[in-house]
Amino acid sequence: MKAVGILALQGCVEPHVRVLRSLGRDAISVKRGEDFEEIDRLILPGGESSTMLRLLERFSLFEPLRSFCLSRPTWGVCAGAILLAAKVEHPSQVSLATVNVLAHRNFYGSQRESFSTEVRSSLFDKPLSADFIRAPKLSPLASTVEVLAEYGGDAVLLRENHTLLSSFHVELESDTRLHQYFLSLEVAPR
Repeated sequence: MKAVGILALQGCVEPHVRVLRSLGRDAISVKRGEDFEEIDRLILPGGESSTMLRLLERFSLFEPLRSFCLSRPTWGVCAGAILLAAKVEHPSQVSLATVNVLAHRNFYGSQRESFSTEVRSSLFDKPLSADFIRAPKLSPLASTVEVLAEYGGDAVLLRENHTLLSSFHVELESDTRLHQYFLSLEVAPR
């Protein structure tokens, strides 16, 4: 079984590594193109999406990352979801455009307006503990996008094929259910 990768150019990497290892999975930081050969799925963590974009270009990772995300289980968390969205606004920016979603950056407020709450999802009987940190609003752009959770009437957890997107962070809490769900997504043969 290959390792789970966490894009490690910037952002909230170590909490995901810790959760994955607690679930018995090897987790590695992805910083170079050759790292994609070592993994079967990838988490794009929260952080700052425009900084991540600059680093992807600097290290020539934009196209290898996009190619991986189009074919393998991928989870974009907060800024990672923005990177994967087909369209980005407030302000608009380039993205990997691998998921039929519109991301509205910082929709839930500034850093000082960050908050923790519970979010009900169709995946689980009990709500998820969710941290909204400069979180984006995620709006489906196609019927292929499944909304798995909403907050205040807006989609905050979505799935399209092998890709999961969350506006919020769960890796900062002790609840591992969403990581377990991500690990259950099918890996298509390469």
